[in-house]
Amino acid sequence: MAAGLADEVRSIAIVAGSTAAIYLFLLVLLRLFGRRQLGQLTVIDLVVVLLLGSAVETAMIHGDVSLPAGFASAGTLVLMNRLLTAVFLRSERLCNLVGGGPVPLVHAGSPVEEHLRRVGMTHTDLEEALRARGYQGPADVREAILETDGSVSVIPRTASPPRSGEQAPEA
Repeated sequence: MAAGLADEVRSIAIVAGSTAAIYLFLLVLLRLFGRRQLGQLTVIDLVVVLLLGSAVETAMIHGDVSLPAGFASAGTLVLMNRLLTAVFLRSERLCNLVGGGPVPLVHAGSPVEEHLRRVGMTHTDLEEALRARGYQGPADVREAILETDGSVSVIPRTASPPRSGEQAPEA
């Protein structure tokens, strides 16, 4: 009986360790290969995220489809996320390394090509984000910044931004 329990605990520990390792691996992989956040996922990005989940599922649980293995894997993901959040709160440097900082997309009314390339945004993506905030294009804004949460903040050329649903005033 004790040997069976020890085997079960060992199996759950392996699932938890594998889940933690895959969590960290995916965090690094996604940080290296893309900056888009949920607010900017394209259909292709969404497909990649869904396939990643499916691809790593079996590796996380080592083929063990038991309820305890599922609980161990889910619990490890939540725990890893909580621990990483706590570490990021204590280390701004590590937070910026993993999450990146804000990225200027438009400066003085002109797109910053190098930054657009680095974050994987096209001019069409940028123009869409600006239109969603009531601006016709980069020439209508002084600065546009990709925030760490994936949103685009805009500093208008004029003193006040347009109200929701209104177009920005002509410069």
